[in-house]
Amino acid sequence: MLDINEIMKILPHRPPFLLVDRITEMEAGKRIVGLKNVTINEPFFPGHFPGHPVMPGVLIIESMAQVACILAILSSDESVRSKVTYFAGIDGAKFRKPVFPGDQLRLELEAVNCKRGIWYFNGRAFVDDKLVTEAELKAAFADKA
Repeated sequence: MLDINEIMKILPHRPPFLLVDRITEMEAGKRIVGLKNVTINEPFFPGHFPGHPVMPGVLIIESMAQVACILAILSSDESVRSKVTYFAGIDGAKFRKPVFPGDQLRLELEAVNCKRGIWYFNGRAFVDDKLVTEAELKAAFADKA
């Protein structure tokens, strides 16, 4: 549905901190599914961990947040395009299984609510249909300083 070039038109993130490669499904205001291909050349693997590369959990959460941000932006009116989206909160994060080079993360986010400009999401990350991470995320739009 959205390739990397279209994603970069929506998100301000750039490599190495752009952590979503493709959007495969989206229902505006409701849900979105994105993919992150985890490769050995990711800049964090040499230090996390030498001889046993594991994707840091905080970066899995960040991947989910970036996918959620795309849903929030594309589900909002055009005025948010001039704003920045901030990660506003996280609750209930659970890391069920490690993520390794060669894995593909499937990031599924469901919009739970949007009130007073704050978006609430339930997020889950899968590798090969196995749940690896889940969390509740919040995002908010703000004017650029």
